[in-house]
Amino acid sequence: MEPGPVLGPAGKPTAGQWADEQPARHSVAERTRETRGPGPGGARNLAVPLHVLEVPAPQVPPFAIGSFDSIGPMSRAAFPHRHSFYEIVYIADGSGCHVVDLARRPLRPPHLCVITPGQVHHWEDADDVNGWVVLFNEEFLLAHPEDGAALRELSSRPWLSLDEGAARRFGDLIEAMAREYRAAEMGYAGVLRSQLHVLSVWALRAAAGAGDAPAAEDRVGGRPAELVAEFTRLIARPGQAERSVRSYARELGISAGYLSEIVKSALGLTPGSLIRRSQTLDAQRLLLRTDLTVRQIAKEAGFADPAYFCRFFRRETGLSPGEYRSRGGGNHHDPRIESIVTASGTA
Repeated sequence: MEPGPVLGPAGKPTAGQWADEQPARHSVAERTRETRGPGPGGARNLAVPLHVLEVPAPQVPPFAIGSFDSIGPMSRAAFPHRHSFYEIVYIADGSGCHVVDLARRPLRPPHLCVITPGQVHHWEDADDVNGWVVLFNEEFLLAHPEDGAALRELSSRPWLSLDEGAARRFGDLIEAMAREYRAAEMGYAGVLRSQLHVLSVWALRAAAGAGDAPAAEDRVGGRPAELVAEFTRLIARPGQAERSVRSYARELGISAGYLSEIVKSALGLTPGSLIRRSQTLDAQRLLLRTDLTVRQIAKEAGFADPAYFCRFFRRETGLSPGEYRSRGGGNHHDPRIESIVTASGTA
């Protein structure tokens, strides 16, 4: 067994640290939010915990991989919760059900599925499930931003069933990712990003080849869900001059208040926070992958004032644009989220 992530509520370590007793690299902090559902009066919904993937040190990439057993009991959480991160699940064997956005999906391994930020899911009678869990933040996709669209497409589908040959290929690739993550040798983050890109492409090809499409029971949420999905696509478009809740609501043909209501209900986050995250990611990509000046990047990210952009970027990342570029993306900690506690008891 190898060192890996520990999942637990409120950043507390759980029984799930990997056997050699090395400190965990990552943890998932749980926070509870009360949301209001769309509709007259904004009826209160039950609070849904939000799990946040955090890294214990600036030099560690926002990525984790492990088996269900090595990650711990929270990998099979039986209560509805949503993530701020992506999760790819590969089921090798086991029984039970996986419930995603109210759609119950019986386990018939081997198969694979993707859960994207904001989706609500939980497991039913899945104590004997075996396989792999891959966790990563949006920032980990900076080298291959197209993977985000591929993963969102895959998340709208039911389980991707795999034949014996495909199961072997996917299993071998994921095991190679786990070895790379465990070894943590020079350049391992770049290797993991490339392997994740291959995994995303393979999964998309397999889904297209199988003719899989969202099943009727998976198409839940109606018009509000469609609007939220369109909003997330709109904010991902680069080079937009105006990025405000009001401008996106106008483009969708609804009021800003209603957009805020349905986005908060569906994703547990406000439209404004998602817009800021999108702007930050755009700026990070441009700083790392282009030679554009800070003034040019500010304009591409939707800021007319470069000085304000610099203040915004430091607030969101903890670094100035110049520091972020010189460090190659260095600090992955989000200063708006409290530091997590690792299994070794350090933050």
